[in-house]
Amino acid sequence: MRQKVIPLLAAMSRPHSVVELPLQTTARGLEVLNSPQLNKGTGFTVAERTELGLTGLLPPEISTLAAQARRAYFHYERLPDALSKNIYLTALHDRNEVLFYRVFSEHLREMIPVVNDFTVGQALQQYHHEFRRPRGVYLSINHPDSIEEAFANFGAGVADIDLILATDAEQILGLGDWGIGGIEVAIGKLAIYTAAGGIDPKRVMPVMLDVGTNRPELLADPMYAGNRHRRIRGERYDAFIDAYVKAATSRFPNALMQWEDFAPLNGRRILKKYRGSLCMFNDDMQGTGAITLAAAISAVRVSGIPLRSQRIVIFGAGTAGMGIADQLRGSMIREGLSPEAAARRFWCVDRQGLLTTSMPEPLHEYQAAYARPAAESQSWKCDKSGIGLAEVVQRVRPTMLIGASTDGGGFTEAIIRNMAAQTERPIIFALSIPPAQAEATPADLIAWTDGRALIATGTPSVPVTHRGVTYVVAQLINAMLYPGLGLGAIVSRARHISDGMFAAAASAVSSLVTVFQPGASLLPQIDDLRSVSLTVAVAVAEAAEEEGLATVPLHDIVEQVQAAMWQPEYRRIEAIK
Repeated sequence: MRQKVIPLLAAMSRPHSVVELPLQTTARGLEVLNSPQLNKGTGFTVAERTELGLTGLLPPEISTLAAQARRAYFHYERLPDALSKNIYLTALHDRNEVLFYRVFSEHLREMIPVVNDFTVGQALQQYHHEFRRPRGVYLSINHPDSIEEAFANFGAGVADIDLILATDAEQILGLGDWGIGGIEVAIGKLAIYTAAGGIDPKRVMPVMLDVGTNRPELLADPMYAGNRHRRIRGERYDAFIDAYVKAATSRFPNALMQWEDFAPLNGRRILKKYRGSLCMFNDDMQGTGAITLAAAISAVRVSGIPLRSQRIVIFGAGTAGMGIADQLRGSMIREGLSPEAAARRFWCVDRQGLLTTSMPEPLHEYQAAYARPAAESQSWKCDKSGIGLAEVVQRVRPTMLIGASTDGGGFTEAIIRNMAAQTERPIIFALSIPPAQAEATPADLIAWTDGRALIATGTPSVPVTHRGVTYVVAQLINAMLYPGLGLGAIVSRARHISDGMFAAAASAVSSLVTVFQPGASLLPQIDDLRSVSLTVAVAVAEAAEEEGLATVPLHDIVEQVQAAMWQPEYRRIEAIK
């Protein structure tokens, strides 16, 4: 029987059968040093310096990669703030790609927020005011006939791309619409794929789908480099997306396609249209839902109440909240509930209050499946904003409360104490970020439940000590799941990414923690994400094979996944004519 889960601390070295061939180049001198894919800085050997015309262009010292990484991290640590560190890492990425990934992979916990989260948000706000080395492909809705030419100019062959991450940047987390600057988020996320998941950086492609922007300050800024008009919607938008999909899948038929930072209606429509025929996913919806499912799996192991029997209140019925509901409902269906019965285990509260079938305004399609029958809540207390969270908690007596609302402090002491009085081990996920928008702090949740709550948050948290027990709080970070998901899909060459593959990824993450120790975290820590990604990738590839979605033979999945993981190591460079 094939191994389902490999240990968290599994060796990350490549199998002996993998032989790294030297890189061959016709470049010489400064052309070599100006290429981030070739440049080793002072790491070039004497022979390489002679062959490549580098004699006299570098200091005489010949450094190891490890020494260079220590030096780079020393400079990084001295910088005064996160934005300065982001700019430094970007410059390192543009100068020496292997060194960048070596440093990044050794300091993932510290650097992921700098490379991808709100710090990259600060950076992209200045995107059109600063010069950065162009990366990826920029496609304009005003020139759909140029899509094929743009992909050709990228210079990659049919079998050279494993992952394409596309964004239209309408709903960047914490920032909203930021137009063409959204390419920075795509670049940062692909860097995490490489550092945490071992996906070869030469085989990924960020794509900016420029359909305009609705942000007035960008439209009025003479330095803004994107399309200077409001966002185009409707049939023309859909035709542009379709042209992109057809061109991308035709030129790169093996590539996994990810959609990032799309508004809910566009994102869900795109997902519904293409997911059954292409290998693709939307991380904002499916990835967030899957990592939440991982934490929920861990929590129900402790609570003893099966997921299908949980009463779940979700506070915030947007992209993330409904993506979470979809993943949890899917797991309930796999446990034997009908889709209708599974949907009845949810009560969703948004700005207009509890979602019911008698809302004054029509619900979005993705919300309608979770609307409660109007008759159920006729006698419930209602104010001008509808039936609020406090009333829902009082009436429903939930066993699980999930916050994706960005309503800072929305989980009040009264609400949490009410919930804790009704269930022995309340499961409470306060997932909104940044911390100021979190529904509650871990310290408060632990205090208000006298340490009985099973907690996860969206931001990092220091351990909390209560009555002599130290609680390690799980952080729900998508980077714990999507690099391994992508790697497993790439290794198996999956036809598409199924719900079963997401479930396998979630179960794999949950399997890596021992939850029955007092104060234990519901999820692994992120210090060694490459090992987590390895475990997830094996589980995802297994699921693809079992569901008949794998298109290549998988004779030894663990070895094949390990062999596929790119390592940040210098390769010998050969000069050719």
